[in-house]
Amino acid sequence: MPKECLEVDGKEIMIVGTAHVSKASVDETRKAIGEFGPDVVAIELCQNRYDVMRNPGTWQEMDIVKVIREKKSLLLFANLIMSSIQRRMGDKLGVKPGEEMRAAIEEADRAGIALAPVDRSVQITLKRAWNSLTFWEKNKFLFSSLTSILGMEEVREEDVEELKTKDTLTQAVEEISRQAPTIKRVLIDERDAYMARKILDAEGKRVLAVVGAGHMEGILGQIRNPVTDLAPLEEVPEKKGGLMGWILPIAVLTLVGAGFFRGSPQQGYEMIKWWILCSASMSALGAVAAFAHPVTILVAAVSAPITTLNPALAAGWFAGLSEAYLKKPKVADFGTIHEDIIHVKGWWRNPITRILLVVVLVNLGASVGAIAAMPILTKIMLHG
Repeated sequence: MPKECLEVDGKEIMIVGTAHVSKASVDETRKAIGEFGPDVVAIELCQNRYDVMRNPGTWQEMDIVKVIREKKSLLLFANLIMSSIQRRMGDKLGVKPGEEMRAAIEEADRAGIALAPVDRSVQITLKRAWNSLTFWEKNKFLFSSLTSILGMEEVREEDVEELKTKDTLTQAVEEISRQAPTIKRVLIDERDAYMARKILDAEGKRVLAVVGAGHMEGILGQIRNPVTDLAPLEEVPEKKGGLMGWILPIAVLTLVGAGFFRGSPQQGYEMIKWWILCSASMSALGAVAAFAHPVTILVAAVSAPITTLNPALAAGWFAGLSEAYLKKPKVADFGTIHEDIIHVKGWWRNPITRILLVVVLVNLGASVGAIAAMPILTKIMLHG
């Protein structure tokens, strides 16, 4: 397990790099704390995740309807995707993901050492990542996420060996960044800068930081040349796109308007018909693929032709709310979610993840339907 020691402004800092699902990392974390004798142990957790680790029952208090209403369903979906990758690795090694963080907390508690969660809020990180993506990048990300679920397979020995030098979050981000390069900057580079500043600001002369091995190089570089103000890294920027999000709706409305006024009313009505058919059918197909309730499938079909013309709305939100009201999850479903996401069938079996799949697949279907409709509308306009 990699370790680095350095002195900065009279403060002695040890950075311990771990694999988040490695038994050796758990043992080495305990050993490093005992040998170094820090004044404070900094851990790669944000305050919310730290609180959940202290009180696991907090997870069961989540309100899935509230999550969808507040437009956080895709953030939760992304978080669970990352968790599923780590848990598959952990199953292979017989270690729970984040066990080395639990070990650091236990050792600090036992020795009476202060603890400092130094990571940025996962909600802020995921919001910054999502809002920085374009319409096309968001759909690529959703498609890649679904592929990662459907492509779940037995972890290979070489994957386990790679954990010695890279944490699983870094591996996942590197794969996703090929489709959306912005992701790596937000999930890795920004967090490196954030954690480095927090480590430097930790009280005490001797600080031991337990972080994923994939973050070590970046954090060490940032400690030597740290940011001075964390506020810019804690802001949630406006959603990327602005006028870009209106390109497709404006194009559709322009084509339909041209069909009515430059062609004939019959052309205009024909274009409206095909627009509704394409967007509604593909959105409904997404709901069917998620094994949604028949009423939810109807909601997806009815909402898609309207929501695809307004970037502020999404058919998946309406379908997700419908599914959540019709098949409201039980407390027990929250208790099994982390086991269910390890397997492909578990995503569809657990009511919570199935609701999230409804949101994602309906949104993806509506987007595909809208894109598929464009050449049809154009053909009707040109040829009548």
